[in-house]
Amino acid sequence: MILLSRAFLPLLGLLLLQLLTPALGFYLPGLAPVNFCKKTDVSSTCKSDVVLYVNRLNTEESVIPYEYHHFDFCLGKEENSPVENLGQVVFGERIRPGPYKIQFLENQQCAVACTKEYKGGDPISNRRMMVLKKGISLNYQHHWIVDNMPVTWCYPLENGKQYCGTGFPMGCLVRTDGEGCPINSIYNQPMHYYPFNHVDLEITYHSGQMEEWGIGFGNSGRIISVKVTPKSIKHSDPKSPNCLSTEPLAISETSLKAGEQLDIVYTYSVKFVKNDAIKWSSRWDYILESMPHTNIQWFSILNSLVIVLFLSGMVAMIMLRTLHKDIARYNQMDSGEDAQEEFGWKLVHGDVFRPPRKGMLLSVFLGSGVQVLVMSMITLAFACLGFLSPANRGALMTCSMVLFVSLGTPAGYVSARIYKSFGGLKWKSNVILTSIVCPGVVFSLFFVMNLVLWGENSSGAVPFSTLVALLALWFGVSVPLTFVGAYFGFRKRALEHPVRTNQIPRQIPDQSIYTQPIPGIVMGGVLPFGCIFIQLFFILSSLWSNQMYYMFGFLFLVFLILVITCSETTILLCYFHLCAEDYHWWWRSFLTSGFTAVYLFIYCCHYFVTKLSIKDSASTFLYFGYTAIMVFLFFLLTGTIGFFACFWFIRKIYSVVKVD
Repeated sequence: MILLSRAFLPLLGLLLLQLLTPALGFYLPGLAPVNFCKKTDVSSTCKSDVVLYVNRLNTEESVIPYEYHHFDFCLGKEENSPVENLGQVVFGERIRPGPYKIQFLENQQCAVACTKEYKGGDPISNRRMMVLKKGISLNYQHHWIVDNMPVTWCYPLENGKQYCGTGFPMGCLVRTDGEGCPINSIYNQPMHYYPFNHVDLEITYHSGQMEEWGIGFGNSGRIISVKVTPKSIKHSDPKSPNCLSTEPLAISETSLKAGEQLDIVYTYSVKFVKNDAIKWSSRWDYILESMPHTNIQWFSILNSLVIVLFLSGMVAMIMLRTLHKDIARYNQMDSGEDAQEEFGWKLVHGDVFRPPRKGMLLSVFLGSGVQVLVMSMITLAFACLGFLSPANRGALMTCSMVLFVSLGTPAGYVSARIYKSFGGLKWKSNVILTSIVCPGVVFSLFFVMNLVLWGENSSGAVPFSTLVALLALWFGVSVPLTFVGAYFGFRKRALEHPVRTNQIPRQIPDQSIYTQPIPGIVMGGVLPFGCIFIQLFFILSSLWSNQMYYMFGFLFLVFLILVITCSETTILLCYFHLCAEDYHWWWRSFLTSGFTAVYLFIYCCHYFVTKLSIKDSASTFLYFGYTAIMVFLFFLLTGTIGFFACFWFIRKIYSVVKVD
């Protein structure tokens, strides 16, 4: 519970602070500027120590991340590590102080971080070397942080532009065909590993001489960017390293012979560069602007939004015109005419509200779907306001989990109301299943994934104490809130439908191919998926390819379009089925829009095959395991949207026609 309080109190305090102090809205929420100055000018308003933090290492060729010390690098004082919030722990971030000593405005040339010795014939040395080689061969990437900014590695692209990534490789392997190390042409010896044991750090700062915050400071500033240039250098004399040497450190793929020793000297150089043209508030721009294909995707996203809005408008226009004619025709019919003259959707008025089979399961899905829907809307709203920016690490996941747990009340209420409208009497089973089934599926999948990460000694494995905290949140907060919501839901009167249900079910006539359930369900997910697949590429890239996701404004627009599209597509197909005298709409409305999740899964499989280079079985299992969690939650989300849109539509149309 201590871990739980540490994870949640900063987030709640942050939200209150942002609501009560609008003057701080200029800065990225959760991040205040830090003033640095020379060591001789240290005061309460500025500091001289520029702390470089190291994070986990990951790669596109494996889903399994590892902590910094896993690869036998130089270590800092880990007891000074910052406390991670819940989102960072779940995502596997492990931020530790690095071994690099940096003082503001003090340039350094070829400073030694540490020396690692490897002796042939020593099992421990051989294992350490094997782990290092494996990391290089899989292209594991460093992720460093200075002043809450990612340390970037910038290099030119083929189109002449510069790309700045938030990670850089720990080394490179030249394979038998000579490929694998394009960073420098001198790294060309086949089947040799080149560890990047030297880094050149270029720290750009804004002096603040013409700014209000800089008045009264001498040699001071705010850090704008930190760029790294990794190199492989063979230091002939570990006690007197030469960082100007052009001879790289090449390690053969074969193990060291008995008695043979290899020393890897880790060095670094630091250079401070003054730049008053870039303000501190704009320091993230150079990273975001260099993202590949971003400019093309802006147009693509806008184009897809316009197309979906146009199609939605067409669907709405057709529905309104057709329905208006139907209702007018039905209401003009003489009440004394025979019932056989009725046609279309009015014929099934006595069966349209007949309770479905497996009504308990449907009500449970709808309750959890409402939970996911409201959580998504609130999280995206906070993200659009800037509370969950990339600078506020782990806040997105923390906010989502806190909201999901806190929204147990609407889940229980909706599930109870729907189940009671079906005439259900097992209210205890309903509330227990609502609070356990869907969260249980997600937690079970997550726990299995965590066991795999534990077995791989990965930093992505969530500690046992955090799992206990998650269970405490589930059973101590979410379950009681679900019971509260269900209590109020069952106390209210059952939903009164606009028409009565007949005693004997009406026989459904033979259906054509396009009005049968399966073709309608399969077609129903096409249009909603069409409005999200471009954003899906960015989201999957941020999850699996170490790209930074920041387009929450567009994501919120796409989410609204998804809600509209799911609603109108489900209503349209539901109307066609009712006109064909098929009144089994309860489950079909849920599955029609919920089938979008199947297309999401197919796209994730396509992304896995075409964009990732994952080969090992553990990473493949983890990828599809986490994908299953995402698809299941998306199924609940879209299915719930379609169901309630169809539910509202059917109640509306049957309430405005005259029924004998």
